[in-house]
Amino acid sequence: MFRRLTRCPLIVILTATVAGAAVQDRPPVTGWQSPPEAIRKVLHAPQLPSVWTSPTGEYLLLADPVIYPPLAELAAPMHKLAGMRIDPVVNFFYGLHGATSPRLIKVANSAETSLDLPEEAEVFDVAWTVDGRRFALTVKHADHIGLWVGAVNGDLAKIDDLAINHLLGAGVEWLPDQKHLLVRRIPKRGAPPEPPAIPAGPKILEGKGASARSTYEARNLLETATDEALFEYYTTSELIVLDPDKNEIRILGKPDVYASADFSPDGRFFLVERLVGPWSHEVAWYRFAREIEVWDAQGQLIATVASLPLADQVPTHGVPLGPRGTSWRATAPHTLFWVEALDGGNPVTEVPYRDRLMRLKAPFTGEPEEVFRAEHRIGNWQAGWGAEGGTLMLTQRERMRRWLYTWLLDVDKGTSRLWFDHNEDDSYASPGYPVHHVLPNGRLVLHQQGNAVYFSGIGATDQGYRPFLDLRDLETGEVQRLFRCHPDRYEHFVAFTGDEEHFVMSSESAVDTPNYYLATLGEPIEAPAGEATRTYTRVPITRFEDPTPELRRIERRIVRYEREDGVPLSFQLHLPSGYREGTPLPTVVYAYPLEYADPATAGQVRGSAQRFSRIYGASPLFFLLQGYALLDNTTMPMIGDPETTYDTFVPQLVADAEAAVAKAVEIGVADPKRIGIIGHSHGGLMVANLLAHTDLFAAGIARSGSYNKTNQPFGFQSERRSLFEARDVYIQVSPTFFADKVNEPILIIHGDADSNPGTLTFQSEVFFEAVRGSGGTARLVLLPFEDHGYRARESVEHVLWEQLRWFDKYVKGAGARE
Repeated sequence: MFRRLTRCPLIVILTATVAGAAVQDRPPVTGWQSPPEAIRKVLHAPQLPSVWTSPTGEYLLLADPVIYPPLAELAAPMHKLAGMRIDPVVNFFYGLHGATSPRLIKVANSAETSLDLPEEAEVFDVAWTVDGRRFALTVKHADHIGLWVGAVNGDLAKIDDLAINHLLGAGVEWLPDQKHLLVRRIPKRGAPPEPPAIPAGPKILEGKGASARSTYEARNLLETATDEALFEYYTTSELIVLDPDKNEIRILGKPDVYASADFSPDGRFFLVERLVGPWSHEVAWYRFAREIEVWDAQGQLIATVASLPLADQVPTHGVPLGPRGTSWRATAPHTLFWVEALDGGNPVTEVPYRDRLMRLKAPFTGEPEEVFRAEHRIGNWQAGWGAEGGTLMLTQRERMRRWLYTWLLDVDKGTSRLWFDHNEDDSYASPGYPVHHVLPNGRLVLHQQGNAVYFSGIGATDQGYRPFLDLRDLETGEVQRLFRCHPDRYEHFVAFTGDEEHFVMSSESAVDTPNYYLATLGEPIEAPAGEATRTYTRVPITRFEDPTPELRRIERRIVRYEREDGVPLSFQLHLPSGYREGTPLPTVVYAYPLEYADPATAGQVRGSAQRFSRIYGASPLFFLLQGYALLDNTTMPMIGDPETTYDTFVPQLVADAEAAVAKAVEIGVADPKRIGIIGHSHGGLMVANLLAHTDLFAAGIARSGSYNKTNQPFGFQSERRSLFEARDVYIQVSPTFFADKVNEPILIIHGDADSNPGTLTFQSEVFFEAVRGSGGTARLVLLPFEDHGYRARESVEHVLWEQLRWFDKYVKGAGARE
C-alpha cells in the first residue's frame, strides 16, 4: 500500500491531569524539543565502526554506521507491500542505513588502507572471496543499490549500469570458482504502477471455515490490485553471472520474483525458489506459494523439486507443510537436503515424530529419501555440516520443556546419536555456537581440529558474561576450554587468523574502549573447571578512542537478590558520576518481562559490568547524566508451564517488581518515594500493569506497548490459547480494563506508524483515553512516521526530552511535592 502524506510532521501530544480534574487549562507543550546539551553531546558522539572480517582473518573492513536520519527522510513516500516497507527511490527497505567511509585494516601490522567510495555512499553488505583477497560491496547510492568490487591492495571499482535488487535475499555472492559473481539485478522496466486517485471499491475481507492464525502475522500487507502490481514491480529481479574483471555478464532464466538462488558446491547446478501468484492479501511474502526448481548452470530447468501452495493456514507457533530450508549439502558436489513436518505443522498434535530430514540426489527427478526422523521440531541444521565425510550437526527443540537436543548424523552411513542437550533458558550451561570454516568453494562447514569442533559463547555466570572458546570432542563430548575472558574485562573471540593458535578478539572494560586485538594461545596450564586451559597474549590491531569520556565516571554493579518465593533475580545497577555511597537517589527501573519454564534459570544474570558504556537512541541510561540511579536489565520472569504461564502474569510481575524495589532501597541507592519505571513494547504492558496493580512507583513511562490483549484474539508472546479459550487471562493481563486503577502519572509514547502486529498505535490511543476518562494523569505522545522503534533525529531527541521532563516532575520532584 502506498502511503500518502496525510499528516503534517508535527508531534501529536495529548495530556490529562490528576485524578478528579478536567483536562488542564494550559495547552500541552508541542513542537519538537531537545534534551539538555550534556545528553545531546553523548547522543551524537561518533560511533564505533561496523566491522566485517575476511574469511582468513587477515583483514578487517571497517565503516562508520549511519544513525538518526532526519525526519524528512522517514516522511518520504514508501510502499507497504507483503510485509515489507519499500523505498521506491532505491528499490530497497525503507529507512534502512548502512555505513560510510570504508577502510581496510591488516591484522598482522594494523596497516590501514582507505577505500575510495563516494562520501555519501553507504556499505550494506560485504561478500569476501574465500582467500580473503577480494570483496564485493553492496552499496546504497542516492537512487539505487550498486555493486563495487575491490581487493585488499586498495583497488576498488564500481560496476556500471547495474542496480541490485536486495529485497528478498542477498543480492550478490561469489560463485564456487571464486572468480564470478551471482547478482540479482533490477531488469529494464518502465515506470512503477500508479495508484488510482479514487479507490476502485471498498476494502473487503471474507472468511469461511478458516482456522485461526497467530496475531503475529506480519502487517504492511497487500491491499489492492495496485499493491499487487507494485509488489511484482519492486521484487522482480534478473539473475546474472558477472565476471567483474572483464565486466561480462551471462543471464540465467527470465526476470521473476526470486526468493532464493544458489549454485551447487561444484557449480554444475542452480537451486532456485520462485514466488508465484496470485498474491495474497492475508500473509507476508515469505508465506506465498513458490516453485522450488533445479536449473543447469546455463539457466535451463532440470527438475521441479516442489510446488508449495500459499501457506495461509499455519497453526500458531507452527510451521508450513512441505519442504523447509531446501539447500545444498556443503560437502557433496550437488545433493539437496530439506526438512518437512510430520505433524501437519501443528506443535500440539500428538505424534511420535515431528519432523524428518530428506535428501534428493541428481538428476533430481526421483523420489526423495528420508534420512532421519526427529522427535521434536528441527532447527539450526543448514550450517551444521562437518568438514569431512557425512557429518551433520542438527538441533531439535522440545517446545513444552524449552529444551534443545543437538544430534550428530552421518548421512552417508545412516547413523545418528544425541551429542548433548540443555535447557534453552539456562545461560550458565549454554554450550555456545559452533565456529565455522569456509571451504574453497565458499561453503560453510564446522571448524574442526581433528575430531573436535570449536565453539564460542557468551559464557554467562552469576558474576556476568565471560565469553569463551572451546573445543568439543565429536565422540566423547568432552570439552576443552581454550580461552575464557578474565573477570575484569569483556573479551570475545571474533575469528581465527592464519591458524588455530591465533585469533582476532574484541577486548573492552568499563573504562577501556572496545578494540580489536591479535591473540595468541600460549602454554597449557592447570585450571579449575570452566576456566581456560591455555594462556594467551594479545597485541592491538585497532586503537579506537573513547568518544564519550564523561560516561567512564558512571559506576556499574551486578546486584543479585530473591523474589518472595525464592526465585533468584538480578539487575545491573548504574550509578551517576560522583555518587556518594549510601545516598538515596531518584531511581529509574528498566525491564522487559520474559517467560521461563524453570525457576532455576529465570533469575540468571544477564550482561556484564565490564562492558564499555555506550548510549544510543532513547535509552534510559541517559537518566544517569541527570543524577538518577538506574536499575537496568531488571529481571521480570514469568515462570510456569508454557501453555499457562500468563495465568499468573500479574501476580508474578508484582512480585518481581516488589523484590527489585526492596533490594534497591535496602542497599541505600533508591529513595522509595522517588522511583519510576520505564518499558518498551511488552515492557510497556508491564509498566501499565504495575501502575494499575501496585503503588511501588511514583510514575511510569510506557513506550510502544500493547494494553488490550483481546485485540490479539489468537495468541500473544508465548500464549497459544485463544481469547475464547482463556478469556479471563486475556482480560487480567490487559491494563486497559484496569485503567481506573492507574493512579500514578503515566507517559505513553508510540510511533504513529507502528507496524508490529501486537502493538499497533491505536493500543496507546485507547489506553490513554481510558486513563484520562477515569481521571488519571496521562500524556500521550505520537511520533509521526515512526515504527515500533524510534529512528529519526528529531524523534529520538524529543523522546529523551519527554522522558526526562516527566520523571523530573513526577519522580525526582515527588518528595518535594509531598
